[in-house]
Amino acid sequence: MEFQHRSVLPDECMAYLNIKSDGIYVDGTLGGGGHAMRVLQRLSENGRLIGIDRDAAAIEAAGKRLSSYGDRLTIVRDNYTCIRDILDALKIEQVDGILLDLGVSSYQLDAQERGFSYRFDTPLDMRMDQRQSKTARDIVNTYSEEQLYQIIRDYGEERYAKNIARNLAEARRKAPVETTGQLVEIIRRSIPVKAQVSGGHPAKRTFQAIRIECNAELEGLKNSIDPMIRSLKPGGRLCIITFHSLEDRIVKTAFKTAQDPCICPKDFPVCVCGRKPLGRVITRKPVLPQDAEMKANSRSASAKLRVFERIEESTGGENGRV
Repeated sequence: MEFQHRSVLPDECMAYLNIKSDGIYVDGTLGGGGHAMRVLQRLSENGRLIGIDRDAAAIEAAGKRLSSYGDRLTIVRDNYTCIRDILDALKIEQVDGILLDLGVSSYQLDAQERGFSYRFDTPLDMRMDQRQSKTARDIVNTYSEEQLYQIIRDYGEERYAKNIARNLAEARRKAPVETTGQLVEIIRRSIPVKAQVSGGHPAKRTFQAIRIECNAELEGLKNSIDPMIRSLKPGGRLCIITFHSLEDRIVKTAFKTAQDPCICPKDFPVCVCGRKPLGRVITRKPVLPQDAEMKANSRSASAKLRVFERIEESTGGENGRV
């Protein structure tokens, strides 16, 4: 199956990245190369883009699509959580902008063999990096009932998480749960019929939760934002597109902390904790897709873009706040 993914908020991302023609930029979720192509189109021969992705299919597709840009593009198969190591290996100290699109690609959702979708009956997988050993099947069959409950409740925000976890544990005592179809059936049995009428597919939240756990998505995001901000030049910007409240909450909190890291009591006349702001939040509220984009690409409907701009660490208010 051909790798396809329609870039979300493309014009908004390019505007907020404020691209310099000779700058260095990172696309930490390269995917099919849609955002990357727009960045490359704005770079001169002296500019550079580093594209990072852990999915082999994405790396291959983007490599072909962007091959004409030659030395302006460097593609790395890795996780954006390793951005500091990646930049160090490339002998790059700081960059002018970083972009993350945290959405699951259309290819990953539509490729039956990847096991991301509840629309097909295929082996449980859900790995974004197929070099990884742990799969969704491992989670469903080896995690304790309590662990499953917590994951489905916290990562899926599923009201019936306890029912689902209990029925999963009961089902696997008879035989391992091997396929997405089996998992969907267990989920359906766990949610009252009346509750299945609205809110989309009944398995949507549970599949999201298991995928997040399988790929350590939230943990990776939480641990990466500070290193990414510190990898920016003064004036450089970090743009992050999220697709559900858990991701957005992490980004919003991390940006707020980076802007105002001071932990001194508010009534202290001067900062004594020594924590200095790394920059400022550019987007007071998240940027949302326009109606035309949502109509053309329904998967963009839940997208939110937040932007942070790096400043010199020595700047800021008397108390270390901006």
